[in-house]
Amino acid sequence: MTKKITQVFAKEGPFAKTFSHYQPREAQIQMAESVHQAIVDRQQLLVEAGTGTGKTYAYLVPTLLSGKKAIISTGTKNLQEQLYLRDLPVVQKILGSSAQTALLKGRSNYLCLYRLEVNHHQLPDYDRDVSSEIAKIRQWASETVDGDLGSLTHIEEDSRAIPYVTSTVENCLGKDCPYFTDCYVVKARKKALEADLVVVNHHLFFADMALKDTGFGELIPNADVLVFDEAHQVPDIATDYFGEGVSTRQMLELARDVRVEFRTHIRDMDQLGKSADKLEHAVSDMRLQFPDQTERGRWHIKFNQPNVQDAFFELKKALAFLYDVLKLAIGRSEAIDRYFERCIELKNKLSKFEDMHSANTILWYETTKRHLVLRLTPLSIADKFSEYIRRSQMAWVFTSATLSVDDSFHHFTEHLGLSHAKTAIYPSPFDYPHQALLCVPRFLPEPNSPDMGDAFVRTALPLIEAAKGRTFLLFTSYRMMLEVGTKLKALTDLPLLVQGTTSKRMMLERFTRLRQAVLLGTASFWEGIDVRGDALTCVMIDKLPFASPADPLLQAKAEVVQRQGLDPFATQQLPQAVISLKQGVGRLIRDVSDQGVLVICDNRLVTRPYGEVFIKSLPPMKRTRDLDQAVRFLKAMK
Repeated sequence: MTKKITQVFAKEGPFAKTFSHYQPREAQIQMAESVHQAIVDRQQLLVEAGTGTGKTYAYLVPTLLSGKKAIISTGTKNLQEQLYLRDLPVVQKILGSSAQTALLKGRSNYLCLYRLEVNHHQLPDYDRDVSSEIAKIRQWASETVDGDLGSLTHIEEDSRAIPYVTSTVENCLGKDCPYFTDCYVVKARKKALEADLVVVNHHLFFADMALKDTGFGELIPNADVLVFDEAHQVPDIATDYFGEGVSTRQMLELARDVRVEFRTHIRDMDQLGKSADKLEHAVSDMRLQFPDQTERGRWHIKFNQPNVQDAFFELKKALAFLYDVLKLAIGRSEAIDRYFERCIELKNKLSKFEDMHSANTILWYETTKRHLVLRLTPLSIADKFSEYIRRSQMAWVFTSATLSVDDSFHHFTEHLGLSHAKTAIYPSPFDYPHQALLCVPRFLPEPNSPDMGDAFVRTALPLIEAAKGRTFLLFTSYRMMLEVGTKLKALTDLPLLVQGTTSKRMMLERFTRLRQAVLLGTASFWEGIDVRGDALTCVMIDKLPFASPADPLLQAKAEVVQRQGLDPFATQQLPQAVISLKQGVGRLIRDVSDQGVLVICDNRLVTRPYGEVFIKSLPPMKRTRDLDQAVRFLKAMK
């Protein structure tokens, strides 16, 4: 098999016959061979493959050639679709593979015919925007083949109509649903069960793992091979799913479902409507105790506030009242019986947030614009995750361009308990010393200085002009992004694309099409973005991406690490920041012909001892502190 892999990537092989100007890459071949060996030995393999290595083909080729049942998990739905619709068909054609493949998303990505029909008739009259969008979805529902809401382009991804037309684990009727035979989730799962290779995303994989752990139905079929692409995201996502959470969204959906059942089938039981109203009011009051903007914090600190504590206990009472009413209605309909079970589950979860003394878990909260989520997260998932891997008997491959810190995988392996994993680092084939320049400008204020916004704009303007737009400005906070965006608007005529004004996909399409645009973005633009050629020639980063000291998970884990006599900054904050920075830096050079300037506006890279850890983890670019030299580099580019 190793010989066949080498032949596939050889100078006269099938890849060379498919792609003009193809050149074999030794790192790609070595990675493919490592993945093949991991599959044969059913081992765990960690692979850092620098940008340009061709890691996607390096794991797809041995996976398809193995003939084994495989799951490929990617970091986002966009990458999932790119892999399934673009990369996988190419490799299958090259190999002459007849493997059956399937794309599987979480249930919230598929239209639920039952909920569409029920909610179409039960929406409140005052919510005309939602009513209008549901009417559009009904029109699309008559045309769609797979029910994938990703193809519904005239509705925003975060539309308030989406929860009305999709199901959750809690409210899905399963085989009792009158639309079960036409269910798009069931059809997608059936296709996945029959496929040889299934493409999922990390959130779906770990949501399914959590379901398996509780003994309930599973969406993802069992496999022999599992590949995590963009694996640097896995520790955080896995930690979320090994914990528990209860949200105001779940409670509002339960109240809404109970009200629909009362109005349509059990009209003689007024208490159902009253209990739904009471729960809605309690949920709204609870949300009002928190700021309008997004916030994360330690639950025990928030719970000590009398107003929060009062709202919490009112919420508990409202759930208890709904429980008592539903208990009286058991047997009146199948829906009521299911709502009773959901109510029990919500009551049990909410009660866990009264115990402030759990030794091995972190209680914290998170707000969005509309909702509040209470979360219970384990301090460590290493033992549980490693046991899951041991029981699975699968080959597990974790790959990303950013897994190591200073050539070490310790931070990643310790988090997931991968003590027996094999590791490999394959550097990028790009000629970074000639293709790129790293500039850390002199005379900048400290990163958190109130003058930093003005300093960043002064630094950015000559670079933007020299690059004729074609610049990404990446920020660690929305506040700084909006401040810089406002200031730049008054100083340049070039098109400015600011995150939040339109969808991420539309921003990238406009950036590429306009050719002279400046894009301002935060975390979601630091990774998974692939702009090749001279459309992007300059990337500026406002500061080193350390997690907020106020982050509740960071605080709790830091306390544990300190009790162990270790330094939480060195063992947690620094490695996470290095990996995040490597992701942002990776946006600049995406191809062998790309050129550009990377500017990091943070003096700590050169004034603090830990700056060397960042520098050693970045590609080997030429370095300067002279902004004029960076401007000259941009002007001299072809």
